[in-house]
Amino acid sequence: MESRDPIVEKVYQTYLDLVGKGKPVRDPREAVRILEDRYKLIVDERVVALTFAAFMNGRPVLFEGPPGTGKTEIGEAILELWSGRKPLVLPCSDNYDEYKVIGDFHPLMAMKKGFNEESFTPRTILAAMILDTGLLVDEIRRSNEEFQNLLLDISDKRRVIVPELRRVFRARGSGFQIIFTSNPEDIAQNDLSDAFLRRVVRVKFTYPPREVEARIIRLRSGDGPSLSRSVESLILEVINELRRTSITHKPGTAEAVLWARMAKSIARLNGRSVVSLEDLAEAALSVLAKRIEDEETVLKVLRGAASLEAY
Repeated sequence: MESRDPIVEKVYQTYLDLVGKGKPVRDPREAVRILEDRYKLIVDERVVALTFAAFMNGRPVLFEGPPGTGKTEIGEAILELWSGRKPLVLPCSDNYDEYKVIGDFHPLMAMKKGFNEESFTPRTILAAMILDTGLLVDEIRRSNEEFQNLLLDISDKRRVIVPELRRVFRARGSGFQIIFTSNPEDIAQNDLSDAFLRRVVRVKFTYPPREVEARIIRLRSGDGPSLSRSVESLILEVINELRRTSITHKPGTAEAVLWARMAKSIARLNGRSVVSLEDLAEAALSVLAKRIEDEETVLKVLRGAASLEAY
């Protein structure tokens, strides 16, 4: 039986409780409904269909767009629906190599017993393959080209080689799929190679239309004090103005939701059942101003939008 394999057994002992087991969902329309009902995510059916189609053709997917557009959270949710298990997440780093993501050997045990299955510790990518679940590789631009090529080789051939063990592990089902996320506007990160871009299916993420973003805020801002339509409109007005004018920081939908949640919490602490403009303004700087130079911009836009000269 598979469970008697020592490497597989280690993976099951370490990771099985993290991924769980559910029923795969492969219909895009049904997936969109579940994404909204279960995950509180509003996702364009086109995004789900393109991702599922890529998986059906054995291609990894690149979710590319600015921060705060839901790439990571949506990627995790889609991978879970596809495989029926929670995906494993690999946050990228420039110093990753195969030992850190496939598996390595415990130094003391390897010295005592050799480089064998007993001293080997499986890591994220090998675990995802053995469990037949998805792998979300977050911020792929933070990795080097060698690491990108390693991931593409694993994705293409659906197998992992561990030379020290003289073993080849192969994906046995269709649940093992990869989604990469990337923010191309971050100049501090590395470029993606031509080879990488040729072999992935790219799905572009942008800030949602105003009416969709309003739905997301209502869906994800939680219970408690309510948001009036005027406050909701003000949130969207300020967020979109900052995206248009700010050089240092363009807030994403996630920050709009956090702003609404913080304002609700402040209103609750002040004993109010409805979020006031003052509650919204008090939450603004803590959420929207990420640097000192942002504060003046935030206050100027907020005052101009809400006529809060007294704040």
